[in-house]
Amino acid sequence: MFNVKSLICIIIFYVVTHHVNSQNNKTLISINKSENAPVISKHIYGHFAEHLGRCIYEGFFVGDTSKIPNINGVRKDIIEALRELKIPNLRWPGGCFADTYHWKDGIGPRENRPTIVNKWWGGVTEDNSFGTHDFLNMCEILETEPYLSGNVGSGTVQELADWVQYTNFGGKSPMSDLRKANGREEPWKVTYWGIGNEAWGCGGNMTADYYANEYRKYATFISDWENTGDIKRIASGANSNDYKWTETLMKNIPGRMLGGLALHHYSVIDWEKKGDAVSFTEKQYFQTMTEALKMEELVTKHAAIMDTYDPNKKIDLVVDEWGGWYEVEKGTNPGFLYQQNTMRDAVLAGTTLNIFNNHADRVRMANLAQCVNVLQAVILTDKAKMILTPTYHIMKMYNVHQDAQLLPISFTSPLYTLNNETLPALSVSASKDKQGVKHISFVNIDANKEHTIKMDCSILNIKKISGTILTSKHIQDHNSFDEPNKIEPKIFNTFTFKKDELELTIPPFSVVVIEAK
Repeated sequence: MFNVKSLICIIIFYVVTHHVNSQNNKTLISINKSENAPVISKHIYGHFAEHLGRCIYEGFFVGDTSKIPNINGVRKDIIEALRELKIPNLRWPGGCFADTYHWKDGIGPRENRPTIVNKWWGGVTEDNSFGTHDFLNMCEILETEPYLSGNVGSGTVQELADWVQYTNFGGKSPMSDLRKANGREEPWKVTYWGIGNEAWGCGGNMTADYYANEYRKYATFISDWENTGDIKRIASGANSNDYKWTETLMKNIPGRMLGGLALHHYSVIDWEKKGDAVSFTEKQYFQTMTEALKMEELVTKHAAIMDTYDPNKKIDLVVDEWGGWYEVEKGTNPGFLYQQNTMRDAVLAGTTLNIFNNHADRVRMANLAQCVNVLQAVILTDKAKMILTPTYHIMKMYNVHQDAQLLPISFTSPLYTLNNETLPALSVSASKDKQGVKHISFVNIDANKEHTIKMDCSILNIKKISGTILTSKHIQDHNSFDEPNKIEPKIFNTFTFKKDELELTIPPFSVVVIEAK
């Protein structure tokens, strides 16, 4: 028989254990002091446009005689959509295509330009109707920085040096005279130059030692011709976890010659069986996210090698190809790499950008592959129609972090478990912009469970909070030309903020961005 004292003890035990269990179901996040934290470079939010499939032709470029509204042949709807994203830079013309591209084929009257065969992507004929002027003028309209990939694989030092002079030199010279004869008086002043692409593969199948020597030669003869020091040379870096490649380049290339070192990593399940872009299982989703989360390890380890040779972090780590890669859509050219874009890709994008933000001390540039109609595109087109993908919406939600100071955070993530394998369920990054507004981006990777977060915001001096969420009923959901607005950002207000403590619950496979003033 219970007495009153025993009953009280039972009640206390229940309340205490219930409270502990409740607390244990919440992820506690701490925001740390940020006085010495780096600024998140806007260039982390860059994009990539290769002469591949329908990215340039039938994507960006429809020609100035097209009935589709355009500015000098470039679709107006794409221009408007990308300006909304505030894209900071755009990489062109490749990719593998860059090391077969000879820039002089793409200047002058279009009717006089030679054709070539795009050996890398479908064996289609490239008529060079979209060239240097078209691309750089488009970048001006987009208010974005061009990032040009130079031809090292099949080109020459002189060819690339001439291209730099053509685009950048304001005085009198053979190349600036040629530019003026082709209708452009003032130089474009291109800052970012890739010295080859994937030199370990389609860029020449070089060894790291051989490429390091080639890079030194090219870097010697490539300047802005006006000695302003504004050129940033970016070396063709490692394929995923090839740490020896990074070590060799950092050891053998003088730091004064090296502005950035590239890194490529795609979230691919299996290069032989990549899986469908839409009809995928939870296991395939889990595998994709496993590959995406490897970016944390890759950035950390490559940065550690760079720190050995560049302790002052003057050289940028440039992740200029990243994203999901699946089988092409049924009935499309296998060489065109056209794929749909689902909530899986939104989660992948949010997680990857959080990783880049949190490593802003070394990662200062990145390029999602690719911009239109190829791989993890932010825009898809079908003749006159255009749709924005879930990845587009993530890039737009996250552009609040551009050039904002990182707010360092610490937490222990709950686990997303499938078939006795686990992944961290939560991904988070935060920043404070120049106006003092704070933004916190949360991703719940878990395909099945919501997760509750509790954050101590006492050091942030917050008075007002609002939020945006991207989510859907099924992780395979996507925007189509029949349902172009199926997935769109919505207002998120299911949070509490009391006594400097923010608490929110994030649904499965969702991305939330909180704004705090």
